Amino acid sequence: MTDRQLPEDFLDGYAGILAEVAATGRRLTRDEIASRRALGERAAEAGFGLRSLVNVHLSAAREAWPRGSDAVDDALAAVQQVVDAFAEGYERAQRMAVRQEEAARREFIDDLLYGRSDLGRLAERAERFGLRLSHAHAVAVARGPVPYDEGEPVPRQVERALISRFGDRNVLLTTKDGRLLCIAPGNQSEVLTHFAKQAHAATDGGQVAIGRPQSGPGGVVQSYEEALSSLEIAERLGLDDPVLRAADLLVYPVLARDRQAMADLVHHTLGPLTTARGGPRPLLDTLTVYFDAGCVAAEAARRLSLSVRALTYRLERIHKLTGANPSDPAHRYMLQTAVIGARLLDWPANAP
Repeated sequence: MTDRQLPEDFLDGYAGILAEVAATGRRLTRDEIASRRALGERAAEAGFGLRSLVNVHLSAAREAWPRGSDAVDDALAAVQQVVDAFAEGYERAQRMAVRQEEAARREFIDDLLYGRSDLGRLAERAERFGLRLSHAHAVAVARGPVPYDEGEPVPRQVERALISRFGDRNVLLTTKDGRLLCIAPGNQSEVLTHFAKQAHAATDGGQVAIGRPQSGPGGVVQSYEEALSSLEIAERLGLDDPVLRAADLLVYPVLARDRQAMADLVHHTLGPLTTARGGPRPLLDTLTVYFDAGCVAAEAARRLSLSVRALTYRLERIHKLTGANPSDPAHRYMLQTAVIGARLLDWPANAP
């Protein structure tokens, strides 16, 4: 808005104050300063720019400047007090507006991720933050060595990196429970891939999980929960991949869905390892590394810092105790599933 469009109400009483100060040399009263602050708040709420408002005050000061008066210092001091009080009120209103916006944004994000609000109302609120919940969305979640809050350097760094490359793109970046979140349209996988790269770097090697695109107002919650589940699975299984995709880890939730059946399989298949000298852990770790190495004995031995002969002895010991041969394809699937189950259930530490 131009200066001519600014309402004269924002200068109410200003000329009279200057004239009286020039005549008496007094400073502004407490009520006069409070009235300037109130006008500054009104101007901020009305959406006027502070630069234009200050220019109007200076122009009005020139017009009302006391002619032929020696009280120049007093008049300048009054202008300074008026502008300072006006700007203080303006900034206070701006801070209040920012806090209200942040509170509304946080409330929306909580409702969105917990599905606590009416879906129709949630979709309406989402448009204010650049999301169209009628479309499919996917969520990426990044965790680092420390928790993060919005406004901190790490989230701001990641946000700048995304905006500089993609613009807004109807993308929402936020934090939740100390983690970084990126919500993007389901057909823009490149956004989440770039977010993962930037978040991994900004969090000093943090891990990022990307949920599958899901449709509808509840799709964001589903994708978010998939990403969280992927991080939890990675922690239990010791997966150190910088980027995890829920689509690649679907087998693990399936295996863990029937917890009792999985516990029975682990106990039945791996339970005999508890009778081994030194406990089950060395043999269980041997199976884990052996399967992670694609059942290649030389590679598994290298990863375990063992000789191939020592590794072979351990595999034979496992065969003798469990009756299942890790080198036999007919036994391998049952053993590998049981090993995965043991990692998911934290067996034998949490054995009944």
